[in-house]
Order: sequence, then C-alpha cells, then structure tokens
Amino acid sequence: MSPAKRDGSSDGMGGLDRAAAILGAFDATHRELTLAALVARCGMPRSTTHRTADRMIRLGWLDKPKDRYRVGNRLFEISSLAPIRHELRETVLPYLQDLHNATKTTVQLGVLDGTQVLVVDKITGHRPMPMLSQPGGTIPAYCSGLGRAILAHSDTATIDAVLDADLPARTPRTLTSKVAILRELTAIPPRGLAVDREEGNIGVSCVAAPIFGPLGDVVAALSVTGPTGLVRVDRVGPAIRLAAAAASRAYSTRR
Repeated sequence: MSPAKRDGSSDGMGGLDRAAAILGAFDATHRELTLAALVARCGMPRSTTHRTADRMIRLGWLDKPKDRYRVGNRLFEISSLAPIRHELRETVLPYLQDLHNATKTTVQLGVLDGTQVLVVDKITGHRPMPMLSQPGGTIPAYCSGLGRAILAHSDTATIDAVLDADLPARTPRTLTSKVAILRELTAIPPRGLAVDREEGNIGVSCVAAPIFGPLGDVVAALSVTGPTGLVRVDRVGPAIRLAAAAASRAYSTRR
C-alpha cells in the first residue's frame, strides 16, 4: 500500500488540510460533535477523521471529555495572541463595558472579514440574545449595523466585493437591492451611526458606529443590539457615538 493510502490522504489532502477540515466542522451551532457527525460535516473518510482527530487531541487542538469532540483549549490560547484580539479587543473592551453599562443592552465589537463581519467580542449581561453570533462567529456585512458602519467608511473595492455577492433576505425587512444599500451607506457618515432595523432578526434592531485607526482608516465597529422597542437611535445613539469616539482615540494612540 502506498504512503498516501496508509495516511488516508489519497485525495491529495495534507495533514494541515485534514486538520482544517475537522476544525471547519465546528461552528456556533455545532460546538460538540460525535465521530459520526464530525465525519458527515468534514467530508473525510471515517478512519481518516478518527486518526486525525486523535492526533489533534494529543496536540491540544481538540478535546473529547466523553463521546463528543470539541475545540481544545490550546487553540483558545493561540487565538488570544492574534493582533485582532490582543490589540483591538484589549483596547476597546473598556469602552464596550461602558457602553453596556449605559444602555443595559447587548454590545458587540466586529471587524470586516471578506463579505462577513467577524464578531470579536460581545457583552450580553442579564439579557441574553441566543439568536446573535458568539465571539468568533460571523454575520453578513450588507444587512448588519456593524457591517454597514464599516462599509460606509471603506473604499469602493471593499464595498463592491460585499454588494456584488449574494444578498439574501434574512427577514422581510432586509434590504437586498445594491442601490438601496448604497443609499443607506451614504447616509451613515453624516449621522455617525449605522442602523439595522430588524433586517437580521425580526424584533431585533442594531445601532452601530465605526472605530478608526491612527491613519483615519476604519478598523472595526461597535454596536448596541436588542429588542426594537429598546434599541432606538434617540435612546442609544449618543452613548454609541461617545464610546466609538473614545475607542478610536485609544486605539489610535496605543503603544
């Protein structure tokens, strides 16, 4: 038998590719997986999946307390070293906490990642909102307050990349026309706020503001998200603007 056959890599996948396929099987709604579920979601043969997962357990990349696999603590330790977490999150976190204290509603920090917004941090307090993405999860940029706050201050190529992709309606209120979204983006800089009015989840609205870096370029956004009756621009807007401005100053002058 050839080395490729013995290694389970006859499909041309290397060790890192197989590990990536296994890690890609996990998401916010699939945090723990049986071997059968892991095989189904990663698309590799059962023997290859089992062998690779066992190696990943020894490396600390996966954990398996009982009969289910989950992401290991070692990956959490490594991810904390990424600049987006170590620099941006640590700098902005105090202002997220201030914003949560002021609004008593869920606050989020996000950055643009392709056509999606990567949620870097989130504070929910005593009002959990399970329909929202957890830190490390993603949400569409075109119909989210965080995404629009960033896109409104991005270059044309970045905006086109997002708006030329699929723009499915997540709710009956979702803007799916490129023209309508561009019109919305144009209105954001003058008022300093981006608004998602039940476009991601019915009954949930979001107000967001951009965070700028030392060169004046947009690097992230923070938001307040919650029940539409509570999350109104007149109610939470001033606190969001204040938090975003303070976070921008702190991030621009960090050492």
